[in-house]
Amino acid sequence: MAPESKALTTRVTSGSPYQLDQSQTLKASSALLKHISSESDRKAAASSTKNLLKATTDTSDQNDVLDVEPVWLSLTTKKHIVDKRRLKPGKIPLPHSLNQSSTTTVCLISCDPQRQVKDTIAHPSFPTALSSRITKVIGLSKLKARYRSFESRRQLLNDHDVFLADDRVITMLPKVLGKIFYQSPKKPIPVSLEPYRQITTSGKRVTPKAAAEQTKTVAPPLQVAKEIEKTINCALVHLSPSNNTSVRVGYSSFTAQQIADNVEAVVVGLVEKFIPQGWRNIRAVNIKGPNTMALPIWLADELWADEADILEKEEERAKGLTSMAKQGGKKRKERALDMAADGDEERVSKRERGEEATNGERKKKRRAEDTDLSNEMRERREKLREQKKLDKAEIQGLEKEKKKSAITA
Repeated sequence: MAPESKALTTRVTSGSPYQLDQSQTLKASSALLKHISSESDRKAAASSTKNLLKATTDTSDQNDVLDVEPVWLSLTTKKHIVDKRRLKPGKIPLPHSLNQSSTTTVCLISCDPQRQVKDTIAHPSFPTALSSRITKVIGLSKLKARYRSFESRRQLLNDHDVFLADDRVITMLPKVLGKIFYQSPKKPIPVSLEPYRQITTSGKRVTPKAAAEQTKTVAPPLQVAKEIEKTINCALVHLSPSNNTSVRVGYSSFTAQQIADNVEAVVVGLVEKFIPQGWRNIRAVNIKGPNTMALPIWLADELWADEADILEKEEERAKGLTSMAKQGGKKRKERALDMAADGDEERVSKRERGEEATNGERKKKRRAEDTDLSNEMRERREKLREQKKLDKAEIQGLEKEKKKSAITA
């Protein structure tokens, strides 16, 4: 009987190996959703009270149910993606939106004056299905004046599901909203509300405005609706100074095919826009739930991003050790010379050979001191043993004399 395969992931049969296998992604998505469902049923059976918020197949808007769990894509790179934390998230379009529920409420933070944005949303040409979801429009100045206290900002956070902000004021919001917003999953999402710019015959981009319309800073209603709809249907990418990035790609109420489609779209967006060196810098791609293990869907064969990072020959290794000895401090220099001492002496300069000899003499001296100390301790132990024997013999002699004296008496 042939042994079973223990491979964690499968490779594509044709083309570049740096791409996802759709069957592997679909298989992992099905297994993850099945596990989340079974765990939810197990907890419900073990609980003595009935969960009234549990999602059912008859629910029309399953994303509204509080029992639905998110599904995350975890991407690990070989090198750090960015050098500093960014408060402005990136956006990747998804084929299946995470905010497709008709009851999702949106709060739009605009630049001053806010009246132009409100008039644009209230315009007859603006889609009514989208305008009904935008329950609040507030300018930056009024946001600062009305929501100064912690309690008011927390109430604002609880009143809305999604927060959009004009990309012209998105960098000013951390000081205004505080950690109550930026430590939650409802961080403001940047959206472009400016009019599109056109390119003239000379190749320069100009704003299509007449002289009398220079004060107009909001795009037409159809353009604003298009930008808001596109932003709501995107996955957010929060880059941090690490080699791991997590992106929400769906919910447990999605089908396995929907999760797989979103995973493929997010991976392509990350490789093209956010990850330097593309697939060469990716180490692993996994999907997971909030309380589950990560299921691998793609693993790299090598652990390095560049071939230059590998020192295959002894000469390159010796050069690396020599440069480390020259650039580093005293401890690093001693460590590099100790490592280079095992190789050919011709690769080390005269100065380094002198330091190497000095290090060897120090080692010999330390060994000699350790030997002297051990010999001294052994001599002390022998003296103690002899003293114990003498004391024991003396005690035995005294006891014999006491017995003789007692018998004669």
